[in-house]
This record gives sequence, structure tokens and C-alpha cells, in this order.
Amino acid sequence: MKLTIKDIAVFGMLGAMMFASKMAMEWIPNVHLLGVFTIAITVVYRQKALYPLTIFIFILGLYAGFALWWIPHIYLWVVLWGITMLLPKRMPPKIAPIVYTAVCGLHGFLYGTLYAPSQALLFGLDFQGMIGWIIAGLPWDLVHGVSNLICGLLICPIVALLTRVEKLTAM
Repeated sequence: MKLTIKDIAVFGMLGAMMFASKMAMEWIPNVHLLGVFTIAITVVYRQKALYPLTIFIFILGLYAGFALWWIPHIYLWVVLWGITMLLPKRMPPKIAPIVYTAVCGLHGFLYGTLYAPSQALLFGLDFQGMIGWIIAGLPWDLVHGVSNLICGLLICPIVALLTRVEKLTAM
């Protein structure tokens, strides 16, 4: 994965944009565009999408502190990246919005469940404690999943925009 100077600049801006979008929407709990951006940049940049994701996660830690809450973020977005990488590279235009939106929504619905194993390990919860933690968070996962489904409608327009910009700036 050789990086060009353009890649470094674009990925830095995308990581910063992910962070800025999270901060701008922070006033609405569990509503953000992080899943949308993760899927869109993965569709366009494939393996290289890990760079802006890493930048976002690092900036988040710098801003809010590298505390125990931050540790799951190291893998939560990589899970979404990995699922997106498993999808076909070229999906029919009528199917792509449905699939991408469904994946984005599913990640939101399962966010607490994906977060729970780290909570169990970090805070010494047994299996029942972890399940209790998941159940207690279900209302927030519902909000997260529904908002990801709604925001997921932006994935294909962002993919189209990033693809067009990439073609215009190809050297």
C-alpha cells in the first residue's frame, strides 16, 4: 500500500473530517456519520481506508483522552471496514445503496454488542455481566442503528463524489 503525497493529504483530511463530523453531531447521542464515512472511504480506497480510520481514532484519543473507553474504538471501525471489504467491489447501482445502508444500520444496531467484550475484559465482567451490559444498552443501540440507516442514504452520493474527485486529481 504505497502512499503518495496526495494520499497523505487526502487521508489526513478524511480522518479530520470524520472527527469534525462526530464533534458537530455530538449533541445528538448515538447519531453520527462515522459509519457512513467508514463505508464510503472503504468502497473508494479499499485497504488504504485504514489510514483515515486510524487518523480519526488517534485524533479522538488526543481530544478526549486515551482512556479505557477509547480501546474498543481501535477495533469497532475496523470491523465495519472489514465487512465492507468483503462486499463485492462493483455492485449494481440499484443494489449498492440498499446493501451499504443495511451494513451501516447493522453496525449501529450491533455497536453495543461489539463494544461489550472489551468492557467485560477491562472491567472483569463475567458472561452474564456482559449480557446485562448489552441489554442495558439496547435502547441506545436502537437509536444508533436507526440513525445509521437514515444517514446510510448518504453513502452512495459520498462514494460518487470521492470517485469523481479521485478521477479529477489522478496524475
